[in-house]
Amino acid sequence: MLTDPAATAGLVVREVRSAERDGVPTRVAVARRTYRTDRADLWDAVTSAERIPRWFLPVTGELREGGRYQLEGNAGGTVQECRAPESFAATWEFGEMVSWLTVTLTEADGGTVLELAHEAPVDPQMWTQFGPGAVGVGWDLGLMALGLHLESGAPVDPATGLAFPTTPEGAVFVGAAAAGWGDAAVADGDDEAQARAAARATAAFYTGTPEAG
Repeated sequence: MLTDPAATAGLVVREVRSAERDGVPTRVAVARRTYRTDRADLWDAVTSAERIPRWFLPVTGELREGGRYQLEGNAGGTVQECRAPESFAATWEFGEMVSWLTVTLTEADGGTVLELAHEAPVDPQMWTQFGPGAVGVGWDLGLMALGLHLESGAPVDPATGLAFPTTPEGAVFVGAAAAGWGDAAVADGDDEAQARAAARATAAFYTGTPEAG
């Protein structure tokens, strides 16, 4: 699936921010990647109900400001803001957990930068155990699949994508991505030893291999 999974993981710039929403402490996992396509094409890839399943998950609902959406077997929510072809914001609701997603597209030399920011209330136990990689690595996998789709124009096989983290190259990708989120957590002030341990736990969770990372 990837010739150099560690290098592919390195295409994402990761950042963690401490924030607050309605008086509740939050952490924001930010992922940025540059794609070699124009902003109109990238916008279509991340907002079209026909195209999103080619690299992510089938989606139903109304993909417009104020509309509700539902990803098959995953989160749903409300589109809070849509400024084509620059940015959109939506709630990310999974069970009783509500978090917030913002995607911004910026033109750059040779392509378009996608910035994805996922803000969630802090669960101290979950953060200590897994850190930002719990959500961040999932987005890394999605951004990887998006890149494969944009390069080929073809859909990414869902079964292949689902099994990827358990393959040897997938383990390398996930380990590198999780370590990157650990670095980002340290940069935001987390204890280094705790952040590294959380990154290893995240890699083990995604790959099913306790020794991963």
